[in-house]
Amino acid sequence: MDEVHRTVEGNDGTSKEPHIWASPEGGRDIEIAKQIFCNRSLNMRNIVAVGFDMDYTLAQYKPETFESLAYEGTIRKLVYDLGYPPELLHWTFDWTYMVRGLVLDKKRGNILKMDRHKYVKVAYHGFREMSKEEKVGTYGSTLIRDSFDEPDYALIDTLFSLAEAYLFAQLVDFKDKNPGKVPQGADYARMYKDVRAAVDLCHRDGTLKQMVAEDPKRYINEDTSIVPMLKMLRDSGRATFLVTNSLWDYTNIVMNFLCGGRTMHGSDPCNFEWLKYFDVVVTGSAKPGFFHEDNRAGLFEVEPESGMLLNTDNGTPMPQVSELASYCCFQIEILILVLMQGGSVGHLHKLLSIESSSQVLYVGDHIYGDILRSKKVLGWRTMLVVPELEREVELLWQLRDTRRQLRLLRNERDHIEDEVHHLKWSLNVSCLLSIALLHLSCFSSNKQAERDKVRITHQQAQRECHQKFHKVWGQLMKTGYQNSRFAHQVERFACLYTSQVSNISLYSPDKYYRPSEDFMPHEFGILPL
Repeated sequence: MDEVHRTVEGNDGTSKEPHIWASPEGGRDIEIAKQIFCNRSLNMRNIVAVGFDMDYTLAQYKPETFESLAYEGTIRKLVYDLGYPPELLHWTFDWTYMVRGLVLDKKRGNILKMDRHKYVKVAYHGFREMSKEEKVGTYGSTLIRDSFDEPDYALIDTLFSLAEAYLFAQLVDFKDKNPGKVPQGADYARMYKDVRAAVDLCHRDGTLKQMVAEDPKRYINEDTSIVPMLKMLRDSGRATFLVTNSLWDYTNIVMNFLCGGRTMHGSDPCNFEWLKYFDVVVTGSAKPGFFHEDNRAGLFEVEPESGMLLNTDNGTPMPQVSELASYCCFQIEILILVLMQGGSVGHLHKLLSIESSSQVLYVGDHIYGDILRSKKVLGWRTMLVVPELEREVELLWQLRDTRRQLRLLRNERDHIEDEVHHLKWSLNVSCLLSIALLHLSCFSSNKQAERDKVRITHQQAQRECHQKFHKVWGQLMKTGYQNSRFAHQVERFACLYTSQVSNISLYSPDKYYRPSEDFMPHEFGILPL
């Protein structure tokens, strides 16, 4: 693409950068790992407000440090608070093992990856791979299809859940090998419940967030594109807002780091400058309940310096009796239009003067907490952040020749299987002489041997290809040739999806996103050039 409108002439005759793109790469060809992908048409000219989640959306946590921290904290809670044996303290965490989109079978101790039709394709009991016969016997022979939902199953659809899924697998193996060492009466479902309780204890006592606050650079990736992106959206006339479940004290620390590299104890200490990039900030939002319009949760103003909460009348500041409270309100008005805690989407629409839900684009990382509710309940337009996508699409590009060969092998396998079926049928109904039948039978046997060889070659090549994406679970968005359950959810509920939130800065804020053409299976053999 040509470099269009890179500079404009100011009133004084000098050249200056226009507010078209937030990045120098804007308007040019964008590398595939940074592209925004479209499931449903979205014209940004119709969007009047763009909102963001914070954790794992604006703030991308480093799994090798943050998830390890969460894992270690959960282990300690299991041992010291819930009665598990001290030897768990010596366990280690492989942060590369689990992926999003998995389903935990709480009762059986199994971890499943399934396709978009909810057929189990990969299954492990703890860390032991289940055979095809085990999978079919457990999940493939019921007359009524299992929904694979709560309360018997747990969905691993957020990056926060990877550590607890790994710990659950470790506990399943531990129980199988040491049944007398787990707390009395603890079956697989009880162990999962204990893991969840331990995770909640870690978050409740503030240990994790305190560690992050002390050294955010150790746990959060730096992204210098976030501030230019926010400026671009505001300069283009859009309102911007932040809705996070984190409370104000932690939100302020993380956003200071993201928007200015400031930390609590650094040479450039935390301040409230980052608030100017948002029209509304809602902390402690309690998503996904926040997205229900009939939610009656109270909405409070937050006093930035102290973190004190002030009552509001559905978002309108309430007159305070003391001079101190009046001073706090005055300070808030100087710093930001609205800084709130709690409330619901109805309050947010009122504060932003939103007339139609379709005028809002919300960017988040959690399909259930951020995307499904905001899309299905409200009709907001949605963008899902999938950090794993960056590596996945790069591998897809590198393996394009391999994937082409896999398709050819599959076609060859199908063709030979059709020949075998035809020969078998001919043998069953044939009136040929015995010599001719013998010849046909030998030919059929040779074809069956050829079919078996091609089938094994194809299966092995397909497995090797998927293992390049992940040694255990394969490609995130696929299970074999079918879209995975995770990919199906992305397709259903995310209008747009991309690897990093700052990829927005590579596109014009007025871009019209259009999806690629849909194809039915009968169309693939006759696609136009």
